[in-house]
Amino acid sequence: MNTRYFTIQTPDDAAQIEAAAEILRRGGLLAIPTETVYGLGADGLNEKAVAGIFEAKGRPQDNPLILHIPSADWLTRYCKDVPETAYRLAARFWPGPLTMILKKREFVPLRTTGGLDTVGMRCPDHAVTRAIIEAAGVPVAAPSANTSGRPSCTTAAHVRADMDGKINGVVDGGDCAVGVESTIIDLTCDPPRLLRPGGLPLEELRAVLGEVALDKAVTGQLSADEKPRAPGMKYRHYAPKAPVTVVTGTAAESGRWLRANAPEDAGLILFDEFAPLFPSQTVRTIGAAADKREQARRVFDALRFFDDTDVSEIYAQCPDASGLGLAVGNRLKKAAGFKTVDARDGALVLGFTGGTGAGKTTLLRAFEGMGAVIVDCDAFYYERLRCDERLRADLNAAFPGVVSPDGELDRRKLGELVFGNAERLAELDRIVFAHLPRAVVRRIAESGAALAGIDAVKLTESGLGALCDATVAVVAPEAARAKRIMARDGISEARALERIRAQKSGEAFAAACTHVFENNAESVEEAQIKAEQFISRLVKEIKEDKQHGG
Repeated sequence: MNTRYFTIQTPDDAAQIEAAAEILRRGGLLAIPTETVYGLGADGLNEKAVAGIFEAKGRPQDNPLILHIPSADWLTRYCKDVPETAYRLAARFWPGPLTMILKKREFVPLRTTGGLDTVGMRCPDHAVTRAIIEAAGVPVAAPSANTSGRPSCTTAAHVRADMDGKINGVVDGGDCAVGVESTIIDLTCDPPRLLRPGGLPLEELRAVLGEVALDKAVTGQLSADEKPRAPGMKYRHYAPKAPVTVVTGTAAESGRWLRANAPEDAGLILFDEFAPLFPSQTVRTIGAAADKREQARRVFDALRFFDDTDVSEIYAQCPDASGLGLAVGNRLKKAAGFKTVDARDGALVLGFTGGTGAGKTTLLRAFEGMGAVIVDCDAFYYERLRCDERLRADLNAAFPGVVSPDGELDRRKLGELVFGNAERLAELDRIVFAHLPRAVVRRIAESGAALAGIDAVKLTESGLGALCDATVAVVAPEAARAKRIMARDGISEARALERIRAQKSGEAFAAACTHVFENNAESVEEAQIKAEQFISRLVKEIKEDKQHGG
């Protein structure tokens, strides 16, 4: 079969809209863009056309399809006993990523509904696709336009990879804005039941409906003898070729687990800020840990990415279940066949950074007084030089002869090689950052400590900051810093100021951290009291946040 490709930028392109609609009217298969994912469309009232969808996708026959319509005015054409709540939801969320399960009219084929007396109805938020449906004059049954079980398609290129030669046409309407399929709510039961989390967050549904129950398929696998009431409930979905394991917990916890345990040859799906921690591995990022909307847009592309690599397995960080995180996590877990690792380690890890003389030691001692284990990354680096043969080899390969066989670093020689040379200094950092974080995380895990601190000047640059539940920049006025350095090191004020100004500013340290401790106390005693109060509040705040799923 020759697949025809359309590029339709606007619903006003009447000739192209009509040509695409004609494929649907004559019983053909047409891939259509939506705001969620690309759909594989056919006339939902034409049983032969619908059968073609199942054949092209390799889709199980009991997996229901969704009917796409151009407006809520079409609901009563195909549904009966439509409740008032359906119109309230449509007024609020249509066009948009919401599918409503309603009672079907008798003439809607059971082949379309997977043998059920209900049907899923959706109005997509894509003007071109709504224009095509309107022109075709039929409701369009359209599951995602991927081979069954594979990651859904969010670009026309994805559709081409899966469906070229199997269907009649593909409408390229640009990349999908939402990236995960629609949210499915069953309105035939009381209370309404969420069957599939998707592009409309559960919180927004509850704001309109009040109580919404969660079907067990949202968080687990249906058994072989259970009949799915909506797409995506029963079968393994969204899976790349390599097996997937999903790592749950907070972003910091899953990052720590992966840095300590992920095999070197595994592919990784990560939040953006964790990528620098894995420089030698095959990584695909899906957005920042806090950006659920970006994660939704990129999750399927990330899963598909690994099919063009030679990784034998994939590990994925999982967002929390708030907002779109419920849908993103659901897709990842379905791709994994619900194989998960719980990375909650019971530890609370804080990162500390700041310039020389700022008084970081005062805060570290206060944390240590609460029972925390502190990893001083400067001291730990020299310890690793003595026991880590690969670290020594990598340093000597880049900077010949700077480390002796027993791990002694020739600091003068290394300084001569990197001082004033930004490229050489960046190479040194790259090597150290590739080795140190994994060792730091393992040291903390081996300690079994409930509280741990990481002391590092380059906390954020190394990626270690991402592994912390919070990061603290210790800052102080320049005059106070100079005074402390002079007393500590016995040097002149000019030399102390030279050291301070060679480092990042306090503002730069603060901007890179989640919290700031201003060490502006007049005395050592006052500084200690303020440090103890600060660290006590911070630990309490983080513990409470974790208890509430933050």
